[in-house]
Amino acid sequence: MCGINGILGLSDTTLAKQKVQAMNTAMKHRGPDDDGLFAEDEIVLGHRRLSIIDLSSAGHQPMQSHDGRFKIVYNGELYNYKELRFELKRVVSGSGEQAYFFQTNTDTEVIIAAYARWGEECVNHFNGMFAFAIWDSLKKELFIARDRLGIKPLYYLYTNNVLAFSSEIRSLLASELIPKKLDENNLVDYLRYQIVHAPNTIVKGVKMLMPGHCIKAVNDKITLHNYWNITKNISNASDGKSYTEVCKDVNSLLTKAVERRLIADVPFGAFLSGGIDSSAIVGLMSKVSTEKVKTFSVTFDESEFSESKYAQLIAKKFNTDHHEIKLNPSDFLKELPNALKAMDHPSGDGPNTYIVSKATKEAGITMALSGLGGDELFAGYDVFKRSLELNKKAWLNAFPRFMRGAGGSLLTKAKPGIASEKIAELLKQESINLKSFYPLSRQVLMDKDLSGIINHKELAHNRVSEIIDEANFSSVKSKISQVSIAEISTYMQNVLLGDADQMSMALALEIRVPFVDYTLVEYVLGVPDKYKNPTTPKKLLIDSLGDLLPSEIVNRPKMGFTFPWKDWMKGELKDFCFQKMISLSKRNLFNENGVMKLWTDFLSDNPKVTWSRIWYLVVLENWLQENKIED
Repeated sequence: MCGINGILGLSDTTLAKQKVQAMNTAMKHRGPDDDGLFAEDEIVLGHRRLSIIDLSSAGHQPMQSHDGRFKIVYNGELYNYKELRFELKRVVSGSGEQAYFFQTNTDTEVIIAAYARWGEECVNHFNGMFAFAIWDSLKKELFIARDRLGIKPLYYLYTNNVLAFSSEIRSLLASELIPKKLDENNLVDYLRYQIVHAPNTIVKGVKMLMPGHCIKAVNDKITLHNYWNITKNISNASDGKSYTEVCKDVNSLLTKAVERRLIADVPFGAFLSGGIDSSAIVGLMSKVSTEKVKTFSVTFDESEFSESKYAQLIAKKFNTDHHEIKLNPSDFLKELPNALKAMDHPSGDGPNTYIVSKATKEAGITMALSGLGGDELFAGYDVFKRSLELNKKAWLNAFPRFMRGAGGSLLTKAKPGIASEKIAELLKQESINLKSFYPLSRQVLMDKDLSGIINHKELAHNRVSEIIDEANFSSVKSKISQVSIAEISTYMQNVLLGDADQMSMALALEIRVPFVDYTLVEYVLGVPDKYKNPTTPKKLLIDSLGDLLPSEIVNRPKMGFTFPWKDWMKGELKDFCFQKMISLSKRNLFNENGVMKLWTDFLSDNPKVTWSRIWYLVVLENWLQENKIED
């Protein structure tokens, strides 16, 4: 687990080396164990190392192949590297393949060997989370790839025939190849969804490599290629199987996913909220691990937010070494500047992960497993139920749009609130279906509200709507899988996985996510709706686990992992939030009166202005100030 950098195409090698070293320094937190640089012709590669597998100096990067032809910088973990290593060491008679002579025990060298044998197709052999770049000294080609589901980040810019890439935006900006300028159109995406969706970012000129994509750079040209697609790679392995057989398959795939992620040469643990997902991961870890599992959970004085009794129940059942992180407003206020400073890209939900990661790291843990992804894969959110209910209301499309719109207006007057606003907006759409419903379901501020706080002539195209179009749902039979794909491709990849990486890596902690194992994802997305219907919480997952979890966990009300933000923002964090809102309101792209009206509406308990509609604006302004981004 590391941070990678590189610049290709800058003719002044000395200057390029200075810039890459500056990029390395900017993300020292991602890899405190080692620092490396490689320069050849017009390519410079940089690396920061956090040692997880093979802690020796043999894992130093940039690393080269045994013949010196290929050089690599790599961030991530390859969970099937031992199997691949065995395959790459042998020669199949008559295949024409050559055995690779390994010099280290690292998964890094396995990637080099795989590229040497299979070329760009090597990514199809990998199971893991990764972003890497390989330079071919013979062909003068650069190959960059990102894992299928976007667990590890990779940002890049291409200007004046110069390609630069990095694990972090701030590191990329340290190259000074482009000005620090806010992207107006992508700002609209952030204001809608508390994040900018890939391949865009909040900074003009900086792109994120999409999950399951790779870049090939040769002769001053770069081409992008999609090697894995979540819709096209749905498995049909469950076709014709009974429910019992499907449950058995899910159990096997999830258990293997957990087992793979326990490969490490450092102390490891798990985040435990006491919910179904994290409890399942801890339970399976306890079954397959030979060591006592260390678990970590957050507790609050505010009892309605605390899940400690559920976490304690699981910790006791599986005899874990349990650690509770007691959090009160003063503790959070003390850590908030560090949490916000850790953000590489603004997001409305990041500090939660930072607090847990910090306590986990301080307990001597370098790698932790998380239950992230369980809700998206096994229909754990209310959006799944609402989507299924929507299918039953197709009859609404028989009414003219003006009539539906009038009904929506009456609803907002009779029952003011965010839910009514979204229903009213849905009723005005040309057609009421998942394609029109889902973008609204995740929207934080509605477009009419956005128009009141920003000075933008025209609101940009809705990126979530574009992602839904690109997903091509018509080929997906399962209605529940359609929602899963929407959730995975938007909220999970861009918010949850992004926060997990940037916040944990700020503390040199690696987070692994078994539910996001691509073999499990491909299989579950292919399971028919009759087996996944969320009549009870995550029915397929629960039934697949058998008696692993106690009934108190299975049948408990869903809380979700959140902090008591509303109370804090009206109390201990009030002055901090107020100052950031004032600063944001005075920026050229924002309408001062509109921004401050949001703040006063929040303080006066206007049901349309929840804490989340304020906090992500506070985060945005803080990030722009910290990184000196011009609007």
